[in-house]
Amino acid sequence: MRAVDSRGAGRSPGFVDPFSPRETKDFYQCIEWAGVQPWSNGKVGLNGISYFGTNQWHVASLQPPHLAAICIWEGMADWYRDGTHHGGIVNTFWANWYDMQVKSVQYGLGERGPRSRANGKLVCGDETLSDAELAKNRTNFGDEILAHPLDDEYHKGRSPVWDKITVPLLTAANWGGQGLHPRGNFEGFVRSKSKEKYLEAHGLEHWTHFYTDYGRNLQLKFFDHFLKGKDSGWKNQPKVLLQVRHIDKFVERPENEWPLARTNWTKMYLSGNSLSSSPGNSKAITFDAMGDGVTFISEPFEKQTEITGPIAAKLKVSSNTEDADLFLVLRVFTADLREVTYMGAIDPHTPIAQGWLRASHRKLDQKLSTEYRPYHTHDEKQPLSKNEIVSLDIEVLPTCMVVPAGYRLALSVRGKDYEWQKSTGAKLSNFKNELLGCGPFLHNEPRDRPSSMFAGKTTLHLDANSYVLLPVIPPK
Repeated sequence: MRAVDSRGAGRSPGFVDPFSPRETKDFYQCIEWAGVQPWSNGKVGLNGISYFGTNQWHVASLQPPHLAAICIWEGMADWYRDGTHHGGIVNTFWANWYDMQVKSVQYGLGERGPRSRANGKLVCGDETLSDAELAKNRTNFGDEILAHPLDDEYHKGRSPVWDKITVPLLTAANWGGQGLHPRGNFEGFVRSKSKEKYLEAHGLEHWTHFYTDYGRNLQLKFFDHFLKGKDSGWKNQPKVLLQVRHIDKFVERPENEWPLARTNWTKMYLSGNSLSSSPGNSKAITFDAMGDGVTFISEPFEKQTEITGPIAAKLKVSSNTEDADLFLVLRVFTADLREVTYMGAIDPHTPIAQGWLRASHRKLDQKLSTEYRPYHTHDEKQPLSKNEIVSLDIEVLPTCMVVPAGYRLALSVRGKDYEWQKSTGAKLSNFKNELLGCGPFLHNEPRDRPSSMFAGKTTLHLDANSYVLLPVIPPK
């Protein structure tokens, strides 16, 4: 196993530019170097979580000749849709992540940085540079993201080319990774051109399964097969392995495809303040465009119901300004209306699914969109006229949940991020914000959401075309 410090980080001098095309080319060269060393059998595998999963999608697009297998564990893929702009709305995670987790290991911190517990060397190089010198040697990450509000060449250069990913792969998603990781893992399984590709989906914290026996054994089994040619039992591995989420447990289940072929795509309509199986009378509901919005809630379910797969919503919306941001939250409540949340990848009180869309980014890619997974081009803005009614197709991230009989399902349509409660006291040392339900994946950058454009009134125009499309799974 080898670890390499990227340019400008750790003990590697240079300019810090995370996820850039140059960093991906450097990664390619490292793979090719490893593939011809005397200790190598010529087959290089990549294994990693988060950042170290994400950049595997990128480098696999370059098709390094010695790359033989990749394991992307909770690694986003599309720099725009998964990472920096959710539905066209800036995700402030990246600027904060850069401050807390990249600048803190920049080459040139020298004596101001930590020492390795393994060898006693300075982790961030032997040079100790001034703050001004350090600033010259790194990109201004948050501002650079803000400077690219559409899915332009900046973003495309930091995203996979799915048609060029042909290497055997194992992609592992986290149901509770909303805001960063699950979408790319599912997209990679569906859209990559690899003939040998496998999907796994689980829950719990971001770090739990990757580093403990469940994940380690799966990774070893995968790499023993594809790198060493061992009879590890991988030939019997299902194409899709789901840890199906219940209220109090996960139940492992093999499947053959994603989305599941037996899915009963079910519309639940927004009617009055309810979520129901049939549309109601037409109605308009107005709320503060940057406020808590409105929640539509179902009657108690008559029987246990599994919802597993991608989700889509269709809404008709108008605004008294030229734009509106929609935050959709799929939620579960007990019969007496106590919300059920789950341990997410980062946040301990995560709802079952979320989706986002800026109304001016409503343009769809007709080739890539499906009824259950709308795909937006994000290549131009289409501002609203005052009080103009527009139809929005909103992607809600894939999820898995077995809703018990007697429980209720709800959809909240909000003008800001979900909050489980106003204060939780939950914090992690490597993130700036208190964890209120969305982890560090927030959308509160005032330069992206100026009040002059987003602090008006949003109106939902409810009719027979106002619904959420759910992937209901019948028993096998």
